[in-house]
Amino acid sequence: MLRRFDRSLTRPDHPTRTGNGSGPQPKAAKDSDREDGGGSKTGTDTIVRPKTKPRTQKPNLYRVLLLNDDYTPMEFVVLILQDVFNKTREEATRIMYHVHQKGVGECGVYPYEVAETKVTRVMDTARKNQHPLQCVMEKQ
Repeated sequence: MLRRFDRSLTRPDHPTRTGNGSGPQPKAAKDSDREDGGGSKTGTDTIVRPKTKPRTQKPNLYRVLLLNDDYTPMEFVVLILQDVFNKTREEATRIMYHVHQKGVGECGVYPYEVAETKVTRVMDTARKNQHPLQCVMEKQ
């Protein structure tokens, strides 16, 4: 048998309780009870809360890097750069030569989830085609 949790047992005088008849209600302040001597004419008090602006942070960015190896064909690397990273043929060729000469090259900078997905796509495609191409990501 399921039991309902009765909030009136733990905090019967909580100000957010509504008048549903499930426990004692907080007393309304009378005009004479107020310290400033004034009061509202309707008998209800208004609480003014300052508006807060939500502060959003920009996500951390990650660099996706290709690592050089001596076995993966250059044309395959260019195709990967075009397919996974949406590079033009010229951009892909330039990045491929940079990776070939320097040992590592940046393919792009993305939020974590996007970078992780691109690394996984590169690695899966390389494995399917039996190439040892390595792709990693690092925090920028």
